Amino acid sequence: MSAASTKTSASPLPSDNSHVFFQVAPPVVNCERSAPPIEKKQGKVTVRYDRKELRKRLELEEWIVDSLADLYDCEEDEMPSVEIDIDYLMEFNSTEERTKILQESLQCCYKPTEHFIDALLFKLRGMTKLEASKKSL
Repeated sequence: MSAASTKTSASPLPSDNSHVFFQVAPPVVNCERSAPPIEKKQGKVTVRYDRKELRKRLELEEWIVDSLADLYDCEEDEMPSVEIDIDYLMEFNSTEERTKILQESLQCCYKPTEHFIDALLFKLRGMTKLEASKKSL
């Protein structure tokens, strides 16, 4: 029997004094050379976006979806295709330009949209356009 193998033996038929014996070979230890310690490399984490900005963005997008569902009196999956691009809106500095873009996007809505547009423009004031962060840890 080799040192690395494991042998199990048991009596196939039980007898009056039946006992089961297991023979296990001792582990092989190589003492000639020890393995060099594993070198751990420091990881580098890159932060692509500011977490606070992402959280604000997510909350704004959820608010937009909920508000549009109220405007169109339907669930999100039944809502007509309305595209409101937050980053595109932020490219314009004037409230008039942003208002015009939003009115064009909401032209098929039969309810008044002025309150929604005003609230969205107010919420956009504190937002910044999402750009990759230059921080790295």
